Amino acid sequence: IFPFLELLAVVDNEPSEFNAKLNEYKTTIGSFPVVKETAEKSEFEAWYNGFNPTSISRWLYLLAIVLSFISFLAWRSPLNQFVTWLLLGTLVLHTFAIGARIWLTGRPPVVNLYSSAIFIGWGCVVAGLALEILFRMGIGNLAAALSGALTLMVAYGLDTGDTMHVLQAVLDTQFWLSTHVVTVTLGYGATLLAGLLGTCALVHRMWVGRIKPAQQDAKTAARVQDRLYRMTYGVVCFALFFSFIGTVLGGLWADDSWGRFWGWDPKENGALMIVLWNAAVLHARWDRWIGQRGFALFAIGGNIITAWSWFGTNQLGIGLHSYGFTSGVLMLLGGYVLSQLVLITLGLTLTRKELAKA
Repeated sequence: IFPFLELLAVVDNEPSEFNAKLNEYKTTIGSFPVVKETAEKSEFEAWYNGFNPTSISRWLYLLAIVLSFISFLAWRSPLNQFVTWLLLGTLVLHTFAIGARIWLTGRPPVVNLYSSAIFIGWGCVVAGLALEILFRMGIGNLAAALSGALTLMVAYGLDTGDTMHVLQAVLDTQFWLSTHVVTVTLGYGATLLAGLLGTCALVHRMWVGRIKPAQQDAKTAARVQDRLYRMTYGVVCFALFFSFIGTVLGGLWADDSWGRFWGWDPKENGALMIVLWNAAVLHARWDRWIGQRGFALFAIGGNIITAWSWFGTNQLGIGLHSYGFTSGVLMLLGGYVLSQLVLITLGLTLTRKELAKA
């Protein structure tokens, strides 16, 4: 305590004397166990905040979006390959950002709305690159870049200056944060990625319909639609798996915390809505109630359900899960829902049910 008192005593004196006392104080407390444990993390956190890898990743994803669109018009193969490598490099930086937060906080990757946006984006980029490796048509790159940029923009809007704050008591459990929260967040990400792929399918259909292609081009368009359909179907299957398992784990956590598995809380209802929506989409496909176009439209509808569960339920300010109220989000959420409804309407009115078969 005495070095600290001496430090306060020279605050109004010469800067050189103050700096000397400050260094002496740091040397004195440097041997304390608590200081040794936190000094390294404090220095790294200061560097991390200055480096800001999420901001750099966001701009790189935006660059990848531009290059992806250009690749559809010119230099398709070489530019598409470059975008893939650019996304892989950005994914490394994105992964570093998540890993650094895990090390600094000692927590799993998702502990609040800000970190959920970063993690959802990471999962979508990984899935998008996997789709690109499997299908090699540029859509996987575009989906990865779009989802990465959009989710990191959401994270930027949620950044209040302190994104590593102390958790509320009911959330302070490593096991459930590592299981339920991570799993259900992957369900969010997969459902949103399916909606993004559905959007790509509808935009492609509208593009093909407006330029009145020749028969050979129509066959090529049908092959593209078939691949987009398969990609969306696979992602929806993953979305159902992760959202269902995550919801069940959430019920187990609720039973462990509050003594009941289910209480029709708004957040619980939102999670159930995602599960039911994904299940309904798959059943409609299996029973042949919808075709490729209908599947894409329903996948876009999943964006609305997921956005409500992710953000909308928090804005109600009620229920045991209302941890993430954010001023101004409700208007943005309403605008996003409206944009998805407009897209669905355009898909119904401006696209044909069937394209020529390959």
